[in-house]
Amino acid sequence: MVKVSREQMNKDEKIILAELQNNAQESIDMLAKRCGFSRQKVWRIVKRLEKTRLIWGYSAIIDEKKNDMNHYTLLVKRTTKKLDEKTVDIITSRKLEDIVASIGATIENSYYVNGEYDWIITFTARDLVQAKKFCESLLALHAGVIEKTILLETLFSVKNHYVLNPESKKLREFL
Repeated sequence: MVKVSREQMNKDEKIILAELQNNAQESIDMLAKRCGFSRQKVWRIVKRLEKTRLIWGYSAIIDEKKNDMNHYTLLVKRTTKKLDEKTVDIITSRKLEDIVASIGATIENSYYVNGEYDWIITFTARDLVQAKKFCESLLALHAGVIEKTILLETLFSVKNHYVLNPESKKLREFL
Protein backbone atom coordinates (compact mmCIF):
# COMPACT_ATOMS: atom_id res chain seq x y z
CA MET A 1 0.00 0.00 0.00
CA VAL A 2 1.39 3.40 -0.98
CA LYS A 3 1.49 6.07 1.70
CA VAL A 4 0.02 9.38 0.62
CA SER A 5 2.02 12.49 1.45
CA ARG A 6 0.52 15.20 3.63
CA GLU A 7 0.83 17.56 0.65
CA GLN A 8 -1.27 15.21 -1.52
CA MET A 9 -3.82 14.81 1.30
CA ASN A 10 -4.15 18.61 1.51
CA LYS A 11 -4.68 18.83 -2.26
CA ASP A 12 -7.35 16.11 -2.13
CA GLU A 13 -9.08 17.83 0.81
CA LYS A 14 -9.17 21.12 -1.09
CA ILE A 15 -10.76 19.43 -4.11
CA ILE A 16 -13.47 17.92 -1.92
CA LEU A 17 -13.99 21.17 0.00
CA ALA A 18 -14.50 23.05 -3.27
CA GLU A 19 -17.17 20.55 -4.30
CA LEU A 20 -18.87 20.72 -0.88
CA GLN A 21 -18.95 24.51 -1.08
CA ASN A 22 -20.86 24.23 -4.35
CA ASN A 23 -23.33 21.71 -2.95
CA ALA A 24 -22.97 20.32 0.57
CA GLN A 25 -25.94 18.02 -0.01
CA GLU A 26 -24.17 16.11 -2.77
CA SER A 27 -23.97 12.35 -2.20
CA ILE A 28 -20.61 10.70 -1.48
CA ASP A 29 -20.94 8.81 -4.78
CA MET A 30 -21.47 12.01 -6.76
CA LEU A 31 -18.63 13.78 -4.92
CA ALA A 32 -16.34 10.86 -5.75
CA LYS A 33 -17.34 11.01 -9.40
CA ARG A 34 -16.83 14.80 -9.63
CA CYS A 35 -13.45 14.62 -7.85
CA GLY A 36 -12.21 11.51 -9.64
CA PHE A 37 -11.73 9.68 -6.32
CA SER A 38 -13.08 6.43 -4.95
CA ARG A 39 -16.18 6.55 -2.77
CA GLN A 40 -14.18 5.23 0.21
CA LYS A 41 -11.51 7.92 -0.19
CA VAL A 42 -14.11 10.70 -0.27
CA TRP A 43 -15.93 9.27 2.75
CA ARG A 44 -12.64 9.03 4.73
CA ILE A 45 -11.65 12.60 3.83
CA VAL A 46 -15.08 14.03 4.70
CA LYS A 47 -15.06 12.22 8.05
CA ARG A 48 -11.53 13.52 8.77
CA LEU A 49 -12.60 17.07 7.86
CA GLU A 50 -15.58 16.78 10.22
CA LYS A 51 -13.47 15.29 13.03
CA THR A 52 -10.88 18.08 12.79
CA ARG A 53 -13.73 20.61 12.54
CA LEU A 54 -12.51 22.01 9.24
CA ILE A 55 -16.12 21.30 8.29
CA TRP A 56 -18.45 22.16 11.15
CA GLY A 57 -21.82 22.44 9.61
CA TYR A 58 -23.97 21.94 6.57
CA SER A 59 -26.75 24.33 5.70
CA ALA A 60 -29.30 25.07 3.05
CA ILE A 61 -29.36 28.45 1.35
CA ILE A 62 -32.83 29.89 1.76
CA ASP A 63 -34.41 32.54 -0.42
CA GLU A 64 -35.59 34.86 2.35
CA LYS A 65 -37.99 36.78 0.07
CA LYS A 66 -39.82 33.59 -0.88
CA ASN A 67 -40.03 32.80 2.84
CA ASP A 68 -41.58 36.24 3.59
CA MET A 69 -38.41 37.37 5.35
CA ASN A 70 -35.84 40.06 4.69
CA HIS A 71 -32.09 39.85 5.19
CA TYR A 72 -30.19 42.41 7.27
CA THR A 73 -26.62 43.14 8.28
CA LEU A 74 -25.89 44.88 11.56
CA LEU A 75 -22.53 46.56 12.10
CA VAL A 76 -21.67 47.07 15.77
CA LYS A 77 -18.96 49.33 17.18
CA ARG A 78 -17.95 48.77 20.80
CA THR A 79 -17.00 51.42 23.29
CA THR A 80 -13.46 51.32 24.65
CA LYS A 81 -14.86 50.08 27.96
CA LYS A 82 -13.37 46.73 29.02
CA LEU A 83 -15.95 43.96 28.88
CA ASP A 84 -16.95 42.57 32.26
CA GLU A 85 -17.38 38.84 32.85
CA LYS A 86 -21.20 39.04 32.61
CA THR A 87 -21.04 40.66 29.15
CA VAL A 88 -18.51 38.09 27.93
CA ASP A 89 -20.80 35.31 29.19
CA ILE A 90 -23.76 36.83 27.33
CA ILE A 91 -21.75 37.17 24.10
CA THR A 92 -20.41 33.61 24.25
CA SER A 93 -23.71 32.02 25.32
CA ARG A 94 -26.89 31.52 23.31
CA LYS A 95 -28.73 34.36 25.08
CA LEU A 96 -28.77 36.53 21.96
CA GLU A 97 -30.25 33.62 19.99
CA ASP A 98 -33.11 33.40 22.51
CA ILE A 99 -33.81 37.14 22.27
CA VAL A 100 -33.81 37.09 18.49
CA ALA A 101 -36.11 34.06 18.42
CA SER A 102 -38.58 35.78 20.76
CA ILE A 103 -38.75 38.68 18.28
CA GLY A 104 -39.24 36.29 15.37
CA ALA A 105 -35.88 36.91 13.70
CA THR A 106 -33.03 34.47 13.05
CA ILE A 107 -29.27 35.10 13.23
CA GLU A 108 -27.51 33.79 10.15
CA ASN A 109 -23.91 34.80 10.94
CA SER A 110 -22.10 36.53 13.76
CA TYR A 111 -18.49 37.67 13.38
CA TYR A 112 -16.09 39.49 15.66
CA VAL A 113 -13.92 41.53 13.28
CA ASN A 114 -11.00 43.91 13.18
CA GLY A 115 -11.61 47.33 11.63
CA GLU A 116 -13.85 50.33 12.15
CA TYR A 117 -16.58 48.05 13.50
CA ASP A 118 -16.08 45.20 15.94
CA TRP A 119 -19.00 42.87 15.32
CA ILE A 120 -21.03 41.97 12.24
CA ILE A 121 -24.32 40.14 12.57
CA THR A 122 -26.37 39.01 9.60
CA PHE A 123 -29.93 38.00 10.31
CA THR A 124 -33.40 37.62 8.86
CA ALA A 125 -36.52 39.39 10.04
CA ARG A 126 -40.03 39.82 8.70
CA ASP A 127 -39.64 43.56 8.17
CA LEU A 128 -37.69 46.66 9.15
CA VAL A 129 -39.73 47.13 12.34
CA GLN A 130 -38.78 43.64 13.52
CA ALA A 131 -35.13 44.24 12.52
CA LYS A 132 -35.06 47.47 14.55
CA LYS A 133 -36.54 45.64 17.55
CA PHE A 134 -33.64 43.22 17.33
CA CYS A 135 -31.19 46.16 17.28
CA GLU A 136 -32.89 47.76 20.29
CA SER A 137 -32.77 44.45 22.18
CA LEU A 138 -29.07 44.09 21.42
CA LEU A 139 -28.40 47.63 22.67
CA ALA A 140 -30.36 46.94 25.86
CA LEU A 141 -28.59 43.62 26.41
CA HIS A 142 -25.19 45.29 26.05
CA ALA A 143 -25.96 48.67 27.62
CA GLY A 144 -22.87 50.85 27.91
CA VAL A 145 -20.80 48.53 25.72
CA ILE A 146 -22.06 49.48 22.25
CA GLU A 147 -21.08 52.88 20.89
CA LYS A 148 -22.75 52.74 17.49
CA THR A 149 -24.72 50.44 15.20
CA ILE A 150 -25.57 50.58 11.51
CA LEU A 151 -28.41 48.48 10.12
CA LEU A 152 -28.29 47.51 6.44
CA GLU A 153 -30.98 45.71 4.48
CA THR A 154 -29.89 43.29 1.74
CA LEU A 155 -31.63 44.21 -1.49
CA PHE A 156 -30.34 41.35 -3.61
CA SER A 157 -28.06 38.42 -2.81
CA VAL A 158 -25.69 37.85 -5.74
CA LYS A 159 -23.70 35.07 -4.08
CA ASN A 160 -24.37 33.33 -0.78
CA HIS A 161 -22.20 30.72 0.93
CA TYR A 162 -20.04 30.35 -2.20
CA VAL A 163 -23.09 29.75 -4.41
CA LEU A 164 -24.34 32.13 -7.10
CA ASN A 165 -28.01 33.06 -6.76
CA PRO A 166 -30.03 31.08 -9.34
CA GLU A 167 -32.29 34.13 -9.70
CA SER A 168 -29.41 36.25 -11.05
CA LYS A 169 -31.56 37.38 -14.00
CA LYS A 170 -33.63 39.34 -11.49
CA LEU A 171 -30.50 41.33 -10.57
CA ARG A 172 -30.51 42.70 -14.11
CA GLU A 173 -34.06 43.95 -13.61
CA PHE A 174 -33.13 45.39 -10.24
CA LEU A 175 -30.12 47.29 -11.56
